[in-house]
Amino acid sequence: MFAAKITGKETVEIQEVPIPTLEKGEVLIRMKASALCRSDLYRYHGQALFDETGAEIITPGHEPAGVVEKLGEGVDKVKLGDRVAIFLGLGCRECEHCLHGEVILCSKFNCIGFQQDGAHADYMAIPQENCLPLPDSMSFITGALSTDVGGTLYTACKRLGVNGAMTVVIFGVGPMGCGGVLMAKAFGARVIAIDLDEKRLALATELGADVVLNVKQGDVVPRIRELTGGKGADRCIVTGGGNTLNDALNAVAKYGQVGVIAESSSATINPSEQFVRKLVSLTGCWYFNRGDWDEIASFIVDRNIALEKISTHTFGIQDAKKAFYLFDHHETQKVVFVWE
Repeated sequence: MFAAKITGKETVEIQEVPIPTLEKGEVLIRMKASALCRSDLYRYHGQALFDETGAEIITPGHEPAGVVEKLGEGVDKVKLGDRVAIFLGLGCRECEHCLHGEVILCSKFNCIGFQQDGAHADYMAIPQENCLPLPDSMSFITGALSTDVGGTLYTACKRLGVNGAMTVVIFGVGPMGCGGVLMAKAFGARVIAIDLDEKRLALATELGADVVLNVKQGDVVPRIRELTGGKGADRCIVTGGGNTLNDALNAVAKYGQVGVIAESSSATINPSEQFVRKLVSLTGCWYFNRGDWDEIASFIVDRNIALEKISTHTFGIQDAKKAFYLFDHHETQKVVFVWE
């Protein structure tokens, strides 16, 4: 089989490797769709996101969907031919977090595509517990995008209590932020989208954003306050970098909530002005509970949420080098590798 490998800084190679052998409880997935994520670019630029040692050349990819091709010993939760998306996390299966479905909080958490081979390949092996059944009407591309993008933003909106009486501001409308536009609208909110790229703002408008603001045209905070009768946004979701966290904290209303999805190693904030005197809550939003998948998938299908519109480019795995380059240079929104 063929797999994309990051063999050096900004270097992607297509390598022919053996089809994975299965351990007890594992299944072999024949890949149908595997989405590129900004997280993939950490290793692409020679940086670690989790605790990868870098000693082994891992196949990236943590947003896949495919078909169950082969069953390992003891598999009883899926069957041959099942259409599935893949949950990205592997844990100890015994701690309180794993037992509650919050695998990402396990102290032994591993992520496919970082600490073990991921999905940018013709096949991958995965424990049966990581298989997420796809509704019959859900395409493989939508299935792949329903994990990291759909699942994360659905969970963020639910955790923040988004509803139809609220104005929600999405800071950064790359692929994750566009998912935020779709989900916040599906929850009934009025949505303001913030970015510095006109093409991204145009897509946000197409996806349903009620207002778009370009940071290049001036400070967005007073404009948000003007659009909300002076009070500020009820909820802000941060999916972009730069100074977006501070903008969100400054733009959110009293008693408001800010959800943070964007990865960042540091930030300087003003606790008194941005939290204490506004009674603001700040919430970390990362992925979703394994037990919530059926709820997430049903929400996407029942409300006809057009996640596929976020995918502006598709490639075969043989074109992985070009795909990484274009994605890294912000010439695409979501990139998805597809197989016939």
